[in-house]
Amino acid sequence: MKIFSDFKVKAISVLLIIVALWIISVVAALQFLGKLPAGGTIDRISEKQRIVDEESDVIDVVERVSPSVVSIAIENRQIFDPFGFGQESGSKESGIGTGFVVSGEGLILTNKHVVSDRSEKYIAILKGSDGSEKKYDVKKIDLDPFNDLALVQIDERDLTPLELGDSDHLKVGQRVIAIGNALGRFENTVTTGVVSGLGRGVAPIDPTTGIAERLDDLIQTDAAINPGNSGGPLVNSGGQVIGINSAVANAQNIGFAIKINIAKQLIEDFQKSGGKITRPQLGVRYTHVSRDVAILNSVPEGEYVREVVKGSAADSAGVKVGDIITNLDDQKLTDENSLAKVIRSKKVGDQLKVRVWRDGKTIDLVATLLEASTE
Repeated sequence: MKIFSDFKVKAISVLLIIVALWIISVVAALQFLGKLPAGGTIDRISEKQRIVDEESDVIDVVERVSPSVVSIAIENRQIFDPFGFGQESGSKESGIGTGFVVSGEGLILTNKHVVSDRSEKYIAILKGSDGSEKKYDVKKIDLDPFNDLALVQIDERDLTPLELGDSDHLKVGQRVIAIGNALGRFENTVTTGVVSGLGRGVAPIDPTTGIAERLDDLIQTDAAINPGNSGGPLVNSGGQVIGINSAVANAQNIGFAIKINIAKQLIEDFQKSGGKITRPQLGVRYTHVSRDVAILNSVPEGEYVREVVKGSAADSAGVKVGDIITNLDDQKLTDENSLAKVIRSKKVGDQLKVRVWRDGKTIDLVATLLEASTE
């Protein structure tokens, strides 16, 4: 019986070996005939499928978002034509920035510096999925002096607003897509990247004044942001707006966007107030003097006053060009605690102590905050 049992085990083993060899032969034959992928190809196909899926996600987002992205242009600006033998090409629209629809009632969000020149006439251009363009005169502009944001109104009541996301829970490394009017010429240009950093602070130059205005708590991204992209949406992979493209650093692959939650609060306050932005204002334009610069120049750290707005709270209090504001409301002004940050927490009518350094002397003043002009 034992001999029979051993023979049975050996027979089964041989049979299994024969079956395995047959399967290997069949697979090899199919691969040779091209009916079955060769070794490693399955992995490559899987990788290609993953890439296709990622690209499809971006394409889907762009197709959904682009119809609500607006090119902001200036009407009747003389444009130099490099192919016109030195002659001007004549009056036409000149693209300068981007915005996006935040209300079906014709409300568009963009950057303050895009629409801050009162001498110009602005138009908004929406491009349809078929390539057609619709142009609208900008009827009303409200500026937020704190955050380089502006709300623009056009006469249209059938627009599709973009979905606004939540910028309080962003993660470094998260994928993002920027859409905008690159260089003022290429509408709905798409660039992709990731969130490179959070809580950044920069002081971009306002092109209308040549003065640096500090922006805090920004999103840093490596998605290409070019002149003309300003005011355009920075969206996540779900097509939700998580930032407003605002500033470009003088380096490659470094751009900045204002968090969308700041804009959401602005829009909510604007709509509750019946279409008005109410913000307190001290009335100065300034450049921050950092601690290192202060030490090198034997001056205190603070905000160097470049301009005092006539009739403003600062003007009435006696602040002068050339002063360095070192303390505001008994708070020392530093890189982390800027003048704008202190003012953001105040209301129109609040009285603040203003300590300035002038010609080597410390002077204490009192300013009553006035309402900032937003039109």
